[in-house]
Amino acid sequence: MAFGADELRVLRRALAHALHPAPLDDEDVQDCHRLAGSVDEAVREARRLRAFLLADLARYRDALPGSATGYLELLQDALAAGYEPGPEDLAALRGLRHGAVAAALLERCRCLAEQSVRARLAGQRTAPAPRTRLLALPGGRGRAAAAAQQPSPKPAPDPAPKPVPKPSEVFPPRRRPAAPPPEKRAAS
Repeated sequence: MAFGADELRVLRRALAHALHPAPLDDEDVQDCHRLAGSVDEAVREARRLRAFLLADLARYRDALPGSATGYLELLQDALAAGYEPGPEDLAALRGLRHGAVAAALLERCRCLAEQSVRARLAGQRTAPAPRTRLLALPGGRGRAAAAAQQPSPKPAPDPAPKPVPKPSEVFPPRRRPAAPPPEKRAAS
């Protein structure tokens, strides 16, 4: 992610404020909100691009072996961006392992898949926490000051649990097929 000169100026002021808290004027608060909005939009765009690239990778994988070259290039790019190969990728690479590039990618994907499984089993895998919206800055005028003045609402009581349906309600009994008309039985 790249920042422009104005965005860097706002970021520098926000960091300076974090180190040395002081009241902010309205313009600085608005600048910080605009910067937070820009960062949020960049994160959303990155998610859309990642989803597109993963869908493109799946299309190329489904078209194998005719799309081997394109699939291998897309897989390399996805791995460089942090993609964790799945079983379908390993199976596709096993089918293409006669090529040097595919064989090297298969070995790399095996190592990455093994590391991923070990990390999940050890419970050490931590997904990045989703970024929360910046609602107000300390010292600035905003929602935080208004929220501090209002009493917190009482939590609503939990609704009654829904009854669990019986298996006969979920899976109705099968109906036997209707018997053929009498004239068809006589002809048989």
